Amino acid sequence: MALNALYSFALWAAPTDEDGSFGSFGACELKCKRFGGQLLVCLPIFSTQVSAKGRHHLVYMAAGSAHSTSIQSADPLPIREIPGDYGLPLLGSLVHRLNYFWFQGREKFFSSLVEKYGSTVVRVNMPPGPPFFPDSRTVMLLDQKSYPVLFDMNKVEKKNLFVGTYMPSTEFYGGFRVLPFLDPSEEKHTSLKKFSFEVLRSNAKKWMPEFNTAFKEAAETWERQLSKTGSADFSGVCEQFTFNFLLRTVLGRNPSTPGEACLGNEGPSCALAWLALQVHPQTSVGLPKPLEEILLHTFPLPYVLVASQHRKLYRFFQTYGKEVFDMAADKFDIDRDEACHNLLFLIFFNTWSGILFLFPSIISRIAEAGPGLQMELAEEVRKAVKNNGGLNMSAINSMELVHSTIYEVLRIDPPAAFQYGRAKTDLIVESHHAAYKVQKGQLLGGYQGMAMKDPKVFKNPESFCAKRFMGDKGKQLLQYLIWSNGPECNQPTTADKQCAGKD
Repeated sequence: MALNALYSFALWAAPTDEDGSFGSFGACELKCKRFGGQLLVCLPIFSTQVSAKGRHHLVYMAAGSAHSTSIQSADPLPIREIPGDYGLPLLGSLVHRLNYFWFQGREKFFSSLVEKYGSTVVRVNMPPGPPFFPDSRTVMLLDQKSYPVLFDMNKVEKKNLFVGTYMPSTEFYGGFRVLPFLDPSEEKHTSLKKFSFEVLRSNAKKWMPEFNTAFKEAAETWERQLSKTGSADFSGVCEQFTFNFLLRTVLGRNPSTPGEACLGNEGPSCALAWLALQVHPQTSVGLPKPLEEILLHTFPLPYVLVASQHRKLYRFFQTYGKEVFDMAADKFDIDRDEACHNLLFLIFFNTWSGILFLFPSIISRIAEAGPGLQMELAEEVRKAVKNNGGLNMSAINSMELVHSTIYEVLRIDPPAAFQYGRAKTDLIVESHHAAYKVQKGQLLGGYQGMAMKDPKVFKNPESFCAKRFMGDKGKQLLQYLIWSNGPECNQPTTADKQCAGKD
């Protein structure tokens, strides 16, 4: 879907002016003769607009190039105690949480720990923490060498750790523990992941045409808004067109079509509300810091606040997903209601929220890179479409620069920045410089924001290099691209937690 987003965008809004201007959206000032002004792209979690006249906030800074170096150790590493300090009960957790959200921010929080302790394996309290959330004591893995232990199902357990150190109430999922919260060793994990694979496989012929249809509708809406007022609501339109695309593809029903369980235009707002109450303890939404601490990070907000919105989504799925749930029951022996809640989670939490984060990131990164990359992408897409008789898998597979650009966006701006696992046995975790003893039952966490910028692996790791993953050397780097809860060069299976729909 990320590839679909990029080639659709390239075809619609590629440089066409003599000066190579990018005639569409971007997170930096661009001359857009097509629309006559400068445009803005912001992440859809906020209420923002694409302005044809206004200035913008740079979401990220980027530029550069790179390949890799080996991370294998030639000699045995010294075994050391894991550095870091959890602090006093309650107080230590609070101090770390305030630093994470308030005084330092996420990036500085982790980089300062690495600098302070001289280690990329550190003890720290991960938000939100006690007294109203579970034990926050975590060993964080912040480099490419230590991180893979989180993907080894022989060494770590993933039970109830999908969103972090806490698990939202099962009320959000109809009383079920849905697939992402299950460890592969649990009985239902295999059948539910097979169900996920089957949903993707059975709709294989629909993903591309449905996305193209929905994107075309969105582009026409943006064109009308820009022509009429000189600005366009990027976030709102993006939310709606991706929402429509997913439900049309999987359930075969437009959510706004009149009829039983019709969602009208309320679908995205219902899904956002449902999502927000699950992840609020780990987010910052721009409120005054003291208010955020009290309202978002101190205690879990109850499901009842979004129960009505969740029921609307559930009714839509139950009404139009009968064929899907029959397949789940007949082929995988999954209760129909459980299949419904798992599919709802798969569509909105795993997929839709990821698209909402990734799509603006793709656009903003390409915009910041300048007309040169924009023209190269447009030429590659158009050539591939022409040579392969249209937009099809053969055309997509031939777009090396498109693939590399998407990979680089995923490296710089991973949609799910954290993974967690609990040690099944006493084990040794190695970083680049030392080895550390981890006790059975210890919670391990990884932050992709640092692991995928590991200078031992990626040259100029803070820079955006669209061609980083091209060529033989570039392809070797895919083993270190871990945005999907596993290496990009691996394929997900029922025995692991890698994203079923990563491709």
